[in-house]
Amino acid sequence: MARRWGALLLLTALSCLSSCLPSPGGDEGKKGYIWANVTQEGLDFAKEVLIREAVSSLTALHLPDISRSFRIPFVGGVEAFFSSIILSHLNLSSSSSGAHLGDTGIGIVVTGATANITMNWRYTYSSWLIPVDVSDEGSASVRVSNRVFSFEVEGMQAGITLRIENHEGFLKLIVIDCGSVIENIFISLDGGASWFYQGWVDAFEEQIRSSVETAVVKKIKDGILKINLLLARLPSEITVDSIASLNVTFMDDPLMANETVGFEIDGLFTESNMSYSFTHQFGHFQRVLSCEHSSKMLGISVDEAVFNSASDVYFKAGVMNWIVDKLPDQSLLNTAGWRFIVPQLYKKYPNDEMELTISVTSPPLIRITAGGISSTISADMTIDVIDSNQIIPVACVYMVISASGTLGMSGSDLAGEVRLDGFTLELKWSNVGNFHMYLIQTVVRVLLKDVFIPYVNTRLSRGFPLPVIHGFTLTNSDISLGDSNAVICTDLASAPSNSTSAKIISSLIKQRVF
Repeated sequence: MARRWGALLLLTALSCLSSCLPSPGGDEGKKGYIWANVTQEGLDFAKEVLIREAVSSLTALHLPDISRSFRIPFVGGVEAFFSSIILSHLNLSSSSSGAHLGDTGIGIVVTGATANITMNWRYTYSSWLIPVDVSDEGSASVRVSNRVFSFEVEGMQAGITLRIENHEGFLKLIVIDCGSVIENIFISLDGGASWFYQGWVDAFEEQIRSSVETAVVKKIKDGILKINLLLARLPSEITVDSIASLNVTFMDDPLMANETVGFEIDGLFTESNMSYSFTHQFGHFQRVLSCEHSSKMLGISVDEAVFNSASDVYFKAGVMNWIVDKLPDQSLLNTAGWRFIVPQLYKKYPNDEMELTISVTSPPLIRITAGGISSTISADMTIDVIDSNQIIPVACVYMVISASGTLGMSGSDLAGEVRLDGFTLELKWSNVGNFHMYLIQTVVRVLLKDVFIPYVNTRLSRGFPLPVIHGFTLTNSDISLGDSNAVICTDLASAPSNSTSAKIISSLIKQRVF
């Protein structure tokens, strides 16, 4: 059930990307750092799912009652009524459909559909031949007194053209055009006085046609209105953890060109539950995508500023500090292991336990080029001695660490891995005399390779969220690197029913979007 109703929102969500989240008003000068394109393949995928599931929501569509008065030769005046008119079944088996991008919006058309209609009917008539009123009643498509009514609609067409706008601070679907046309209605009767009934039933054909067409259009438009209400209530950020959130507000109207729909998203990390901007100014994002020759449904370009904003948030939160009291070679955390490296340390604190405190001194800087991802990390390593249960800082070494990395996908999250390329050391201060940095390089290398880098990779392997449509996940993703940005070319698949997104879809079911 969640899959069914999720599909009704899929094309809208694809067109809105991420989660159809609101865009803050009054921030016209601000630009986004994630650029996303929905390709023609993505639109086709959404169209197929949307049309089939949306049409099923039209099943059991109730139409207004119809009545009419007319005269039949040799019979006289006839009062006829159709009630409880229900569009009971839509069949798309022989239909065709299409989704296309135009200068004004996104068009979706279904042609060649067929439908069945059930209804109750009643008539009365009086004639100079018969001095009393005569009446009869029954149900269409149900045998009553040897009379069978069969209603079938063929060549049914329905279409809608939508435009997506940043309207008063929120993304909104604007219906440019919506229509429904029925080519043929076949009404046949068998048995009894079918020659009599066929005449007055045929007189209702145009009314039935108009009623169905009007009801289908109204149903579609009502669904769009309810989707817009949902868009206005959705949040503007994705929570990563207790520290950071990803700002996924839209920064401008969607751009439709070259058979794609493009969206500019803020994309920067912010402190959770905080709305202020970074003091660090990032360069303007270049809208560069390299999925033009790919058959993927979706292209997402992430500027290096997104990664640097995450670095900024976690640095300001004070979580880039570590105390190391265990190493693979635990002897390196005892002054005895340093007696030949820093003799005065061992002489002043013989056989005392030690710990190392690493504090990153500025947000790590991340650079993306076509050749790879690199990062520079500046940190202080303070050497502490534990003497008589007191922690005594004895020296501080300034480190500049060079690392390189790769990106991968963990479900719908963007994950990564770093490796140590090199480091430089500089003594900032010491209470145990001067000592050459090359003497402690082995200790530092063990510390970085066996403790620091694995710790960072553990966090990066969990991944960080990308703007993804509720109820769907990214799959078959390819990642490429360009000048200051990473590009993910990906397909979409339905999310597991027990996922958070599926639960959100389930909550929307109760609101009866269509």
